[in-house]
Amino acid sequence: MDDGDRHRQSRLVTDDDGTFDAERAQEESLPIEDGEVIDTDELADHQRYVEGRGVYDERNRVNDLTGREWKYATKSVIDEGYPPDVQHDLRSEHGGQKPPRLCADLIDRFSKAGDTVLDPFAGVGGTLLGASFCEHEGTGLREAIGFERNERWVDLYEEVLERENEERRARGEPPLAEQELRCGDCADLIDGIDDDSVDLLLTDVPYWHMDELEQTRNEHETRESKLGAFDGAEPEDDDTSTNGDGSGTKAEWLEDMAVKFDRFANAVTPAGHVVVFIGDMYREQSYEFLSAELARAIESTAPLTLAANLVWYDPTKDLHVYGYPFSFVPSMVHQNVLVFRLEDE
Repeated sequence: MDDGDRHRQSRLVTDDDGTFDAERAQEESLPIEDGEVIDTDELADHQRYVEGRGVYDERNRVNDLTGREWKYATKSVIDEGYPPDVQHDLRSEHGGQKPPRLCADLIDRFSKAGDTVLDPFAGVGGTLLGASFCEHEGTGLREAIGFERNERWVDLYEEVLERENEERRARGEPPLAEQELRCGDCADLIDGIDDDSVDLLLTDVPYWHMDELEQTRNEHETRESKLGAFDGAEPEDDDTSTNGDGSGTKAEWLEDMAVKFDRFANAVTPAGHVVVFIGDMYREQSYEFLSAELARAIESTAPLTLAANLVWYDPTKDLHVYGYPFSFVPSMVHQNVLVFRLEDE
């Protein structure tokens, strides 16, 4: 870039009244951030302007987002309904699958291109698919590893990936990278992961009454499964995972999860994050604040500190009439996303 171009790029663009003219700045291809021209001459050595995205700070160790993107990513509510795509008809056989593009958005927020992502309760591989989507729709491919003890879900992930890539090739789009989904119990498989080797752990934990729900689903195999169904008013409508130990009392479930995350934390790098989906429930006229209870159980056992609680609100979620006209029963249209970081030594 010669001196003339540098001068043209950094000068302030105004209209006849002396006020900023965004339209003129755009016509002259000047970078604009929050309504102001970015003076690229004044950027620090650790900053660079990314066209269409804003200013990126090379000191960013959390993700590959620019400042403008970071501001949006820190919003505590994710108010987006993700479409039932990515072979949803196949994936919906699993009662607790999460939208892969929601997983991709979270992976973008808490990891960098080339990082390793682990999902110890992988189910049908929503996290793995999300990590692959990042290559084409986010900030770069991540290597993902999943654990799943139900061989049926492992086979289903492979079938979903095969069909999805067939359709992508037919549309002239590059295929999604195949990730590694290991079959077995997470308590055993975690021993095969080196300490400090995982940059992000992203998972959807199994609920404590999972076995009961599994039996319910088997009795209603023909029932249509809906993406992100987590009303919490009827057992068959819960968005619960069926890929871990969920039997026993709630106290036993909380203890089991705490012990597992204590072991998982060893695999996470000091600068990494642990991100956990967990929905609350309404049972027997009582609100079960599972997200808060799980967060406290994990913090009390594992070397993890709760850094944030994001709320995924699905505006497309169907509402149901519960309790009317005698009792107020919540129609849940959200899930909690607990964000932990390792405790500072």
